Amino acid sequence: MKKFLFFALFISFLSSCSKREETVSSYFTYPDSIEAAGVKMIPISTPKGTFKVWTKRFGNNPKIKILLLHGGPAMTHEYMECFQTFFQREGFEFYEYDQLGSYYSDQPSDTTLWKTERFVEEVEQVRQAIGADESNFYILGNSWGGILGMEYALKYQKNMKALLVSNMVASAPEYGKYADEVLAKQMNPKVLAEIRAIEAKKDFNNPRYMELLIPNFYHEHICRLKEWPDALNRSLKHANGSIYVQMQGPSEFGISGLLAKWDIKNRLKEIYVPTLMIGAKYDTMDPKAMEEQSKLVQNGSYLYCPNGSHLAMWDDQKIYMNGVISFIKKVNGE
Repeated sequence: MKKFLFFALFISFLSSCSKREETVSSYFTYPDSIEAAGVKMIPISTPKGTFKVWTKRFGNNPKIKILLLHGGPAMTHEYMECFQTFFQREGFEFYEYDQLGSYYSDQPSDTTLWKTERFVEEVEQVRQAIGADESNFYILGNSWGGILGMEYALKYQKNMKALLVSNMVASAPEYGKYADEVLAKQMNPKVLAEIRAIEAKKDFNNPRYMELLIPNFYHEHICRLKEWPDALNRSLKHANGSIYVQMQGPSEFGISGLLAKWDIKNRLKEIYVPTLMIGAKYDTMDPKAMEEQSKLVQNGSYLYCPNGSHLAMWDDQKIYMNGVISFIKKVNGE
């Protein structure tokens, strides 16, 4: 009897190992003629010609395909690399992606390309290229990526399963007001006065500007980790400053570029796909505004990160990732 029981358990063990190997094998098997670790340069049609954007695929899951939209504008996918371990453990299929103009993608010089509407069409072409549709397509956008995600949903939500907006309000003027009335007042008055003086002179290349901002603003509201992750440092090193300044503006207090008047708050009611709004206590974006947005969309949820800032996926990682994963699984009926 004991021998039979041992034999049965041994067979069960072998079977489970075989199934696990089969699952892992299928997860990392893509129908590509050449293995390139999931990296593809996807051609994108624009009014100024065809260019290529960098993407990297992780996993094989026909039920869940997540496209990560980085911030900036014109940062890189690199600071979002922290999703790799979390999403792969869950068996999610997801895509890192450098938007046009960012470091790993083509960088055309025509400044007319840097418009939100054109970026929306770019995302739609990427969606088509990765074979995602309304049954499995999730967008997770952080900061500017959140703007892009909301704008995409307003035009193409018929092609989506769900939207995740990470640390981005729906109104640039409201963000500017929060920066002036809340964030600036939290800063040492002498430090703030010196920062304002530099901004008034438009002397943004002055090394002193960043010397003041990094400890007094960035480490308080962008990423609160004492030592910034290598992925974030690489992303900052590779950022395309010209596009960032054109769209965001040179100042870190609010938005003064092409996005200065961007405001879709009154249109959030049009978004009907399941939507997760993510806010954080120390964020550059008002967490109360993020909570309000979760109530303005038709099918919204709110995730609050009590220890997080603008990059809560790093400095409040456990709460952030658990919340994101739980939302995706709930939408997927798990």
